[in-house]
Amino acid sequence: MIFPDFTHLLNDILQNPAKSIAIIGNLILIESLLSVDNAAVLATIVMDLPEHQRKKALKYGILGAYVFRGLALIFASVLISVWWLKPLGGLYLIYISVDWFIKKIKNTSDDESPEENPNKESSWLYKNSIGLLGQFWATVAIVEVMDLAFSIDNVFAAVAFSDNLLLITLGVFIGILAMRFIAQWFVRLMQVFPFLETVAFIVIAVLGVKLSLSLYEHFYPATAFARFLASHTMEILVSVITVLLFVVPVATSYLFGFPSRKK
Repeated sequence: MIFPDFTHLLNDILQNPAKSIAIIGNLILIESLLSVDNAAVLATIVMDLPEHQRKKALKYGILGAYVFRGLALIFASVLISVWWLKPLGGLYLIYISVDWFIKKIKNTSDDESPEENPNKESSWLYKNSIGLLGQFWATVAIVEVMDLAFSIDNVFAAVAFSDNLLLITLGVFIGILAMRFIAQWFVRLMQVFPFLETVAFIVIAVLGVKLSLSLYEHFYPATAFARFLASHTMEILVSVITVLLFVVPVATSYLFGFPSRKK
C-alpha cells in the first residue's frame, strides 16, 4: 500500500512524542543547512541576470522548492513502500557525500574555493531553451531543475530518519517555512562555523548508510540486528547521533578553538 493510514501515523507520533520531536528537529536542521548551501548555488545561477530580474527568478525558485518538495514527498511514500528503493537511495546519499568530499579535497589542494558552482552555460537545458525562452526564463528553467534535484536529496535524507510519512512531511515543510524566517541567521551561522557544511555531508553519509542497511533488514528480517534496524530505538539513535555531530564540533570550537571558527 503506497498511501498509508494517516490515523495510524498520527497515533505513532502521539505515542512517541520525544522521538517525534527529535526527528522533526533533525529534519528541520538538515533542511535548513542544505537549503543554505542550495540557496548559494541558486544565487550563483541568477547572478548574470539584470538586478531587477534576480529577485524575481529566485521567487520562482522558492515556489519551485515548495512544488517539488510536495512531489518528492509523494515519491517518499513510494520509497517507504518499495523495499529496494531504500538501499538505492542510501547509495545515492553516500555517493553525493563522497563526491562532495572529493571535490572539496581537490579544490583545496588546488588553492581554489571548495565551493563548486554550476556553469549554467554548459547546461543542455540552458543552451536549448535560451533561444526560445530568452535569458530570464532559461535561467528560471535551470533554477527549477536544481530545485528538483535538491528536493530528491532532501527527501532521501528525510526517509532515513523515519518511515512515518506524516512525520517526514511535517519536518520537511516546517523546515521550508523556518528557512523563510531564519535564513539570514543560518547563513551567518555557517559563516562563523564553516565546518558545519562538512558536518552536514557527514550526516548525509550516515543517513545513506542507514538506508543501505535496509537491504540487510529485508533479506534477514528474523535476526536481532534487523529487528534493531526497524525499531524506534534505531530512529532515536540516528537522531541523537545527528544532533551530536552538529553540537559537539560547535561546543569544542567555542571551548578549545577546534575546529576553527570565524569571529
